[in-house]
Amino acid sequence: MRKEQFSIGKKQLKVPIIQGGMGVGISLGGLAGAVAKEGGAGTISAAQIGFREPDFYENPVEANKRAIHKEMDKARKISPEGVIGFNLMVAMNDYETYAREVIAAGADFIVSGAGLPVDLPAYIKDSDIAIAPIVSTRKSAHVILKFWDKKYKKTADFIVIEGPMAGGHLGFHKEQLGELTPEIYAEEVKEIITVVRKYEEKYEKKIPVILAGGIYEHADYERAFTLGADGVQIATRFVTTEECDADERYKQAYIQAKKEDIVIVNSPVGMPGRAIRNVFLDKVKTEGRIPPTKCLRCIHTCNPAETPYCITEALIHAAKGEVDQALLFCGGRAYEAKTIETVKKVIDYFCKDCL
Repeated sequence: MRKEQFSIGKKQLKVPIIQGGMGVGISLGGLAGAVAKEGGAGTISAAQIGFREPDFYENPVEANKRAIHKEMDKARKISPEGVIGFNLMVAMNDYETYAREVIAAGADFIVSGAGLPVDLPAYIKDSDIAIAPIVSTRKSAHVILKFWDKKYKKTADFIVIEGPMAGGHLGFHKEQLGELTPEIYAEEVKEIITVVRKYEEKYEKKIPVILAGGIYEHADYERAFTLGADGVQIATRFVTTEECDADERYKQAYIQAKKEDIVIVNSPVGMPGRAIRNVFLDKVKTEGRIPPTKCLRCIHTCNPAETPYCITEALIHAAKGEVDQALLFCGGRAYEAKTIETVKKVIDYFCKDCL
């Protein structure tokens, strides 16, 4: 099946693939730049992006702002003309500050989830950056698009549908995850697309729909288009690439994982998440709580006095390859990873018939 090219903002993608944002420190300028160089859209995760800055623990907001520019510059050196953007978590404190910093850094788009980005249009109104909410249900798509339309007279530039097989934070209740078969969720996808098409007509513009979650084999990629999607978002498959910004030990955790190691966890963000079972998760289960070493007040939904663990600490350990102390977020099919590939090889595998 040949795929039509579509644009994100003012730039046209050569291949209909967006690389999913993965934080902390898994998808930074290196991975995003490599994906953009091959014609896809590279996504840098802004979540605690400044964790390697020397003053991160003393002044995390300023450290994160500096790192946004550093990682964007790194990506642009790899792909000067490519499509490069950021993933922003709605649950982050200082969300508006980071949105404005991403714009100042020259990003082409913002993808935003872990909550509904209801006021994102207000933060980007003086720029031409493209914005896209991440949704998982018809209800969430309807709510966010209706809100943007009524309050800001604006609609999405594209939309990402994250299904139940996605990695990291999930837009479903824990009990739903066992009930949503591919066949059942396919109907939800079609309903979401119906909602999107309504706003396409109203605003007389194309709103590309990107399907995410469990896109691991070529058949998954093809199926997305048969459901009516315009493109796919892939994350897990890019973790085990040479260009991924994660530590080699993080990548090896994917390769060594078995199907039964992929579990659903309760995140301090207040949402279920998918991760690889390891020493850290077993310790949380046994001890009930691992108190934060130092609270950075990074997530507005987190209560540091009660949180089972500090998600920032756990994800920083992951990015540094300290896997026994880490939360190892992953997609539902991470256990299928067998080897380290290149970004080009992954893109070529999916896009055998791209224009």
